[in-house]
Amino acid sequence: MSSRRQIPQYLLMFGLLGLLGLFLVYPVAMTLRGAFYADAAGRSGFTFANIALVFRDPVLREGLVNSLMLATTTTVLASIIALPLAVLSVRYRFPLKGMYNALVLVPLILPPFVGAIGFKMILGREGALNALLGTEWDILGSARFFGVAVAQALSLYPIIYLNATAALANLDPALDEAAENLGAGPMRRLLQITLPLIRPGLFAGGTVVFIWSFTELGAPLVFDFNRVTPVQIFNGLKEVESSAQPYALTLIMLVMAVGIYIIGKRFLAGAAYAMQAKASRASSEAKLPLWGGIAASGLFAVVCGAALLPHLGVIFTALAEPGSWYQSVLPTRFTGSHFEQALTHPDAFGAIRNSLLLAFCAVVLDLVLGLLAGYLIVRTNIKGRGLLDALCMLPIAVPGLVMAFGFIAVSLQWPLGKGDPLEGFASVLGADPNPFPILIIAYAVRRLPYIVRAVVAGLQQTSGQMEEAALNLGASTFTAVRRIIVPLIAANLIAGALLAFAFAMLEVSDSLLLAQQSQHAPITKAIFNFANRLADGPHIASAMGVWGMALLATTLVGASILLGKKLGAIFKV
Repeated sequence: MSSRRQIPQYLLMFGLLGLLGLFLVYPVAMTLRGAFYADAAGRSGFTFANIALVFRDPVLREGLVNSLMLATTTTVLASIIALPLAVLSVRYRFPLKGMYNALVLVPLILPPFVGAIGFKMILGREGALNALLGTEWDILGSARFFGVAVAQALSLYPIIYLNATAALANLDPALDEAAENLGAGPMRRLLQITLPLIRPGLFAGGTVVFIWSFTELGAPLVFDFNRVTPVQIFNGLKEVESSAQPYALTLIMLVMAVGIYIIGKRFLAGAAYAMQAKASRASSEAKLPLWGGIAASGLFAVVCGAALLPHLGVIFTALAEPGSWYQSVLPTRFTGSHFEQALTHPDAFGAIRNSLLLAFCAVVLDLVLGLLAGYLIVRTNIKGRGLLDALCMLPIAVPGLVMAFGFIAVSLQWPLGKGDPLEGFASVLGADPNPFPILIIAYAVRRLPYIVRAVVAGLQQTSGQMEEAALNLGASTFTAVRRIIVPLIAANLIAGALLAFAFAMLEVSDSLLLAQQSQHAPITKAIFNFANRLADGPHIASAMGVWGMALLATTLVGASILLGKKLGAIFKV
């Protein structure tokens, strides 16, 4: 390619890098900066004392340990759930397989913290399970840690499942057949051949689950499990203008998350193995015998049933009249008024309107930036595109709580001047904040990886000869992209946009931290506010959660139809 044609490409890349530097790297850097100064504004007194104080404080130290243990437990549980299902789904045929392949993804339609509301109603001391069994198991008291871990694992295991099925589908069946011919049994082939070959895929899904659960704020809040780092950071928000401790705690969380990711990628992920040949996966599926098919269907049924518990809890809570679901298996009185209130209550309606506006604006930004970035990454050979790719995917590896806190730090001291020069236009704290511009940017940055990965996957599957021919015939790059590339990868763009929109609508960390007043609350902030209100509050929150489930279910079904088995690539780090 001529150097003249590369000049606009380099200018575009530098522009994208500049935007990512300003709205991704800079907020994280402001958090790092605030952690090393004696005052929260970072104007004087550079010190490491803030970091040391976190490790000397037994409560904060316990929070870090609990968060690590919670993330580890959640990831292990999710892997134990997902891996057998993935192997069965890819390698065998059994009754109702198609239905179970759809049901196994259902947990993705409910954010963990909304599912925690349903879990409380089912697994609480006065909940449905104890009423059914006649027991008094207090999973929300003495076993609260495992309650949060199980709730998160049942919500997040589909991410590992998607990555594992994609990795298994790419394996050459001849390798397994050769080992079987040499006398290796099923377990030995799984441990010595299959698992090492799909390790990169497992790591990709496991990393997302670990970081997500390590920084998950909503579920511990709903379960009142306060001695974890995300909740401690959230509670420290009230003193963010006067104390550097929240910055130090956020920095430690970031370093631990990234450090664990790097260590895992270095020692656990390994290299991807290129298959010399790959037979049709459908033709390599073996039909299980009668009892084997029943056992496989039973395993899927048990997992799907357990994963649907929080959904059922949310639905029944939304349908129950206040006070009618107490020490009983099911509510004793039902009503549909909470669904109406979830759409018409001033706080609920305003939150839905806010989320629709914020998510739409964020997705429009992501489509433009993601298309440009994906084109540079796949269709050009300019230097620096690897850095662009890494920065576009960085929001998946950086905890959402860290990003949200970084935007708070930026809002307190913008690069345009000292203090708050954009007060009234874009601010989080203060008497009259306006967090909407910051929320749009935060949502866009957090969900940009989904669009970029969808664009990259689409471009890698299409030949570049047609747009190259258009360029040779005199068409501009913009015309070639608009008339040729966009129609060719439209399915990928729509799938990525659907996922980005749905997950932006139900974003937790940014919403809880950046929207401090009720008139600015997105839907997840409103759900949290209602869940902590007495009387009908949890019922309205559950009804809003059901509407959110319907939104995510629709978008995931659409994305799955458009992308098929490649849906797992959206969740790769």
